[in-house]
Amino acid sequence: MKKLILLLATAALCLNLTAQDDPGKKDGDKDTIRIGGMRIVKKGKKNGDVSINIGGDNGKKKRKNLTTNWGIVDLGFANYSDKTNYANAGSFLVNRPGYPALDKNDFKLKAGKSINVNIWFFMQRLNLVKHHVHLKYGLGLELNNYRYKSESKISYKEGGLVPYTVNTQTNAPFIFRDSISFSKNKLAADYLTVPIMLNFVTNADERKNRFGLSVGVSAGYLYSQRNKQVSNDRGKLKNKGDYDLERFKFSYITELTLGPVTLYGSYSPKSMYEKSLDVKPFNIGFRLGYW
Repeated sequence: MKKLILLLATAALCLNLTAQDDPGKKDGDKDTIRIGGMRIVKKGKKNGDVSINIGGDNGKKKRKNLTTNWGIVDLGFANYSDKTNYANAGSFLVNRPGYPALDKNDFKLKAGKSINVNIWFFMQRLNLVKHHVHLKYGLGLELNNYRYKSESKISYKEGGLVPYTVNTQTNAPFIFRDSISFSKNKLAADYLTVPIMLNFVTNADERKNRFGLSVGVSAGYLYSQRNKQVSNDRGKLKNKGDYDLERFKFSYITELTLGPVTLYGSYSPKSMYEKSLDVKPFNIGFRLGYW
């Protein structure tokens, strides 16, 4: 049995023992011998240096056609383009008697405090053309906080008694000019979002010298909407409800990678409200990661 094992081991060694010339050198200048996972290189014809590499150097690691990254976070700013014709907004806007009618100025945002955060559960990149063109897609949460300016006195209601009227009730949501001032007044809209993009990248294996561009679209489902307010009169209020926001959100999206830095942007060509207001949201920011 020992002789048989020794014979089989010798045969296996002979099968795995290969010698090859380095194509970059003249014949005889360098010999390479591989024994299983061991690589032996002899330089020179006589008394040359010999180096042994255990583990081998079999060239570049084979790239995967499908790569996955988990727990990606984007941080940026949320804003919108307001093209509303406020004169035709109808009963969705409730004005306060003796005060100017609600208009675009009442919906202006604090740009530096209106925040967008994206939390991607995962993103995948599928190789299409020589690891330079990919199909990129994922699943995550898109969280938007639209912070109104301090002089804004708007409040959201999903129905009930209409302010400044005599016992007028409605089942429809509306926005009204409130009678108090707020130190904080914001609308939050959160979506479950699926992005899909074409990704173009150079030097995919090098983070520092990589350039990449992704363009595509995303589809989101609104799962939460709320109006959060802080005032001296009422304290802190967080009102969740249906404020006539569009349930589904379609956006054009893009990502730009410059070395280790990735910037992103999105724009929705459709209003975030179902009726009355023509408000088209957009986000810009950067990725906390390289992918």
